Amino acid sequence: MTLALNETHDAQLRSWVSSANEAQCDFPIQNLPYGVFRHAGSAEVFRIGVAIGDQILDLKAAQAAGIFASLKSPQFDHAITSTSLNALMDIGSTAWGILRLLLSRALREGSPQQTELTAALIPQAEAEYALPAQIGDYTDFYTSIHHATAVGKLFRPDNPLLPNYKWVPIGYHGRSSSIGVSGQQFRRPIGQTMPPNATSPVFGPAKRMDYELEIGIFIGNGNAPGENIRIDQAESHVFGLCLLNDWSARDMQAWEYQPLGPFLAKNFASTISPWVVTLEALAPYRHQWQREATDPQPLAYLESADLRSHGAFDVELEVLVQTKAMREQGVPAQRLSLSNFRHSYWSVSQLVTHHTVNGCNLRAGDLLGSGTQSGPAPKEAGSLLELTAGGKQPLTLANGEQRIFIEDGDTIIMRGWAQKPGLPRIGFGEVAGTLLPARTL
Repeated sequence: MTLALNETHDAQLRSWVSSANEAQCDFPIQNLPYGVFRHAGSAEVFRIGVAIGDQILDLKAAQAAGIFASLKSPQFDHAITSTSLNALMDIGSTAWGILRLLLSRALREGSPQQTELTAALIPQAEAEYALPAQIGDYTDFYTSIHHATAVGKLFRPDNPLLPNYKWVPIGYHGRSSSIGVSGQQFRRPIGQTMPPNATSPVFGPAKRMDYELEIGIFIGNGNAPGENIRIDQAESHVFGLCLLNDWSARDMQAWEYQPLGPFLAKNFASTISPWVVTLEALAPYRHQWQREATDPQPLAYLESADLRSHGAFDVELEVLVQTKAMREQGVPAQRLSLSNFRHSYWSVSQLVTHHTVNGCNLRAGDLLGSGTQSGPAPKEAGSLLELTAGGKQPLTLANGEQRIFIEDGDTIIMRGWAQKPGLPRIGFGEVAGTLLPARTL
């Protein structure tokens, strides 16, 4: 597992990019997440960048300045000048570590490369983003036992958890074509729903629109068909984590999910943050992974000592809403909940291992979703379905508006960060998406 600390984690490091040294900056020099960007409104080709403070370091320009000379090879040159992160993801964890070290040294105070690299910076406020990678396949899991229990109680009060939940990481294959980057706007989906007490379904716009607070897991180098990835090797195949909002139409979901699970209720849109935070950046913020002694313990292929000692990630996860009225009145977004990824019942390494145990081959750029991340307290719920008790308890916002589910014009914003006393804040930025009215039938 990616735990070893090195000079890139030194909390005393400061960057010559002054904004990276601010106390609550998401992107200090100890972070260095990757994304794909260009100047906003331009016809430029998208290219790879690294966030540092409120700036983006253009890696193609940095390469031209010679800071990656020790990594120079046709494979690396192609990866660093690509229009997506796939090739970089595919070169493996050893190269990722060397690249991070070179970037850290080049961006530190006193770096002899400051003059050349200053010209390679672009303000984030002047950029627009593409998806970090071409996502070939997308699998969404169901790893929060608190979410699974809360939702299960709404439909099966006497037996909220299905019998397999504590034994196997549950997942389904989603739709990669409708995944968008932060800022995504999408129409309210249309489909079949079964109204209460009705005898036949109706066709029309979904009425119970919801968000799902998730972590996205980007796969780096994959495995060959028929092979598996052992749990002690799983994290070396993970390039990094991002924020993920897996939008859901709850009324469509309730009608269609049996017997095969989610379909049209979830494949119309999913939104991810533009920045991918590496596991190496998160190494100081690892947490013990725990399983209640009274619960079934993982089968041998999902168990390891490293998993127990530091298999979880201490990442705060926040959800906010800004309604159309709030935007028009200049009112900032309001927090709906705050949870933490460390509550996840199944770990990142377990998801990768289980996904491949049958010989399924993962590829660079594949995305795994963690499933809705809810904590043990009601205020830590990662969806409106939980916060409103299935639509029975409306939320009243500070401006007097009420919400049971998402309304047209609402923007949902999610943020994530890792922080400990004496260490810098390692932020994920944010992922925002806006629901538009359904198309005319």
